[in-house]
Amino acid sequence: MTMQKRVQQGFTLIELMIVVAIIGILAAIALPAYSEYQAKSKVAAGLAEISAGKTAFEDRFNNGQDVAAQTDIGLSATATGNCNITASGTQSAGTGTITCDIINAPQQVNGFDIVWTRGANGVWACSTTLAAADKLKFAPRTCQG
Repeated sequence: MTMQKRVQQGFTLIELMIVVAIIGILAAIALPAYSEYQAKSKVAAGLAEISAGKTAFEDRFNNGQDVAAQTDIGLSATATGNCNITASGTQSAGTGTITCDIINAPQQVNGFDIVWTRGANGVWACSTTLAAADKLKFAPRTCQG
């Protein structure tokens, strides 16, 4: 009589359970990190959208004109994928702001503002309405104020 060797075909239940547990642990770590990455990206994208308006803002001021709306400096009149943009400034005072109200973003940054403020001395300063701890986490290095 010959003995046949049994060859294992497939995985055992315990092997499958170990793989599922490992995938679960990796997902538990990766999902919060991904959400923070998305939040950082959204804030940076909003800052990039409004930064483009600073040059046109200066051009209007140099021509003796006020900025009444974001369309005066070539920014979108409607909401973009990242923000609702507003802008205003008075040439005689030399001051003004360009604001991005962040939309379509993860909850950590959704609804917060990024603001470029022009001082009377012509210097632009960036600030956000994020909480102090979140500014370090989500705001770009150029906009920690």
